Amino acid sequence: MFARLREDIRSVFDRDPAARNSWEVLTCYPGMHAIWIHRLTRTLWDLRLYWLGRFLSHIGRGLTGIEIHPGATIGRRVFIDHGMGVVIGQTAEIGDDCTLYHGVTLGGTSWSGGKRHPTLGKGVVIGAGAKVLGPIFVGDGAKIGSNAVVVKEVPPGATVVGVPGRVVEGEGAGATRFAAYAVVQDQDDPYAKAIRTLVEHSQELDQTVQALRAKLDRLERELAEHETATDRLRAVK
Repeated sequence: MFARLREDIRSVFDRDPAARNSWEVLTCYPGMHAIWIHRLTRTLWDLRLYWLGRFLSHIGRGLTGIEIHPGATIGRRVFIDHGMGVVIGQTAEIGDDCTLYHGVTLGGTSWSGGKRHPTLGKGVVIGAGAKVLGPIFVGDGAKIGSNAVVVKEVPPGATVVGVPGRVVEGEGAGATRFAAYAVVQDQDDPYAKAIRTLVEHSQELDQTVQALRAKLDRLERELAEHETATDRLRAVK
C-alpha cells in the first residue's frame, strides 16, 4: 500500500510543476483522493457489496467533485489534475500513466448492459472539458484536446481535437511527449488551415476594395477639378 502511495505522489511531481512537497500532495490534491477512494470502492464492488461501494463513491464525489463509478477499472499512476467535474462511468477502463484534466467525461452512449464506456490505453492525456463517449478504444499515448467530443476509435499516438473529434496528428507523432491540457503547438489541422486561408483571402479582398475606392475618389476629384476649370474657361470666353 505504501509503495503505491509513493508511486502516486511521484506521478504528481512528474506532471504538475505546482506541486512543492509530498505533504501538500497528500492533503491538497483531490484527484489523488478520488483515486484512493475508488480503490476502496472497487474492492467493495468486487466483493459484491454494491450498495456500500456506491455509497462511499457518492461520499467521495461530494468530497472531491470527481465521480468515479466503483465498477470502473483504473491503472497505476493515473493523475486527475484539478479534477472538478470529472465523470468516469461503470465500464470505463483507464490504463497506466494516463492524465485527465477537469471536466472530463468518460461516458456511455447506450442504456443497454455490457461494455458502454471507453477504454484508454497507456499514457493517454485528455484535456479539460473533453468528452470520450461509448465503448471505443483510445490508443496508447494519444492526446484528446480540450472540449473535444470523441465517439470514434483513436489510433496510438494521435492527437484529436474538435466537435466531433478529428485526428490532427497521426500515429506516433509526439506520442511520448506530455502536453499540458493536451494542446500541441503548431498542429497540422486542415480545418484551421482552411479557415486561415479564407481569412487571408478576405483581408486581400478588403485591401483591393480600399485601393479601388481610393482610386475612384481620386478620379472623382480630378473630374470635379476638370469640370471647374472648364466652367472658368467658358466664363472667360
